[in-house]
Amino acid sequence: MSGNKLTREEQKELFGDGFSDEHAEEAEKVWGQTETWQDSQRRMSERTKKDWTRIQAEVEESNTAFVALMDAGLPATSAQAMGAAEQHRLHIQRWFYDITPEIHRNLGEMYVADPRFAKNYENIRPGMARYVCDAIQANADKAARAGEQS
Repeated sequence: MSGNKLTREEQKELFGDGFSDEHAEEAEKVWGQTETWQDSQRRMSERTKKDWTRIQAEVEESNTAFVALMDAGLPATSAQAMGAAEQHRLHIQRWFYDITPEIHRNLGEMYVADPRFAKNYENIRPGMARYVCDAIQANADKAARAGEQS
């Protein structure tokens, strides 16, 4: 591990007020002993400021895609919305930890169940947390059906 750490100033510049020490401590208490957490921490420690800037840009692209789909009136079960959900899953896979469609399904549920997560999406567009969750669910269902046919 390279041990790269962002300074508080860099964190604020990249993430705004969305991340806090309190949330990080809570997450570590809940998941800190899991392999997924340890993998995520290892990967994050390897990230440079340039990486974090790219990660944030990808998050913004993902959010923009979901908003465009919502604005177009496409249901969360549409092929396009499931494609956006899959890109969301692959973003997490690439930068943070191995995430199966089933684990992604659980994460999607957290986006609506935890008000802090929901707020992140609802501040972008009302109804977005539910839309993203539903697209993730539909994508996970599609992956499960594909697995059954294999």
